[in-house]
Amino acid sequence: MNGFDERFLTRNGLAARQLAVLLLNHEPDTRLPRIRDFAEELGCGNGTVQAALRLLEESGAIETAARGHLGTFLVRSERSVLWRLSGLGTLLAAMPLPYSRRYEGLATGLRTAFEEAGTPFAITFMRGAGARTTALLEGKVDLVVLSRFAADRLIEEHPVELVADLGPATYVGAHGLLLREGASLDAPGLRVAVDHTSEDQRMLAERAFAGRTDIEWVESSYMQLRDLFARNLADATVWNLDEVQGRTGMGGEVLPLGDEVTRDLSLRNSSAAIIGRTEGAKALSAVRDAVDLSTVTSLQAEVLRGERVPSY
Repeated sequence: MNGFDERFLTRNGLAARQLAVLLLNHEPDTRLPRIRDFAEELGCGNGTVQAALRLLEESGAIETAARGHLGTFLVRSERSVLWRLSGLGTLLAAMPLPYSRRYEGLATGLRTAFEEAGTPFAITFMRGAGARTTALLEGKVDLVVLSRFAADRLIEEHPVELVADLGPATYVGAHGLLLREGASLDAPGLRVAVDHTSEDQRMLAERAFAGRTDIEWVESSYMQLRDLFARNLADATVWNLDEVQGRTGMGGEVLPLGDEVTRDLSLRNSSAAIIGRTEGAKALSAVRDAVDLSTVTSLQAEVLRGERVPSY
């Protein structure tokens, strides 16, 4: 469809746009649901569905073939055309700020995978999973990238659902306990930097120092950490080592996290997850089916190894 097509503003055209969303979930050479099944799902008549299918075929979005008692099969589909006709528009994903090579690799992989799937895609960068989730719930973005741990918490509390889990070490490489040079973990009144905009970092810090009532919590972000340590305003923190590499600028120690609970929590924090609003379930299903997650992880790995220039 080139330019404006008034046919898609008619009753049949509106049904065609809804049908396009459903057909994004069907692979070529697979049998389509019956006309009456489509009609029931769309809340319209059989004739409207048949007219909608003709519109999609005339627009070059699909090609179907009737195979007798076997039913009607989807012979060919053009995902980019289906997506455009569906009215879903460009998907906007909110990601953490690209201050680490791992996040740059993740953004590069996501952009490429969505492009290959014929799905218009754009990225906006926001600091803090809370801010990104608020933007999702308010309809300002369509997808949010965050840790699997944070995603699980949000799914329990809000009308959002998991779109994809990219696996360990796709969100962060590791967390560690950072200790300022000259500071001692055993010192009373230890000043621990914490970023309350990051659910992951806050939970890790609280677990790492659980049982200590003498801790003084110091609000911080990764951008302030170097200054806090250099000015002797904080003694320790638990942090994503991707973020602080080359930023602290001092000879402090990096120590492993302590107990099994903290290590397990850190592992779940390392996996990147993508969530979307439950009300857009059909579009989310189309994204799940279309996007090749192996493309995302392989391109991220290339960026991390220095074999690919980040592009997002």
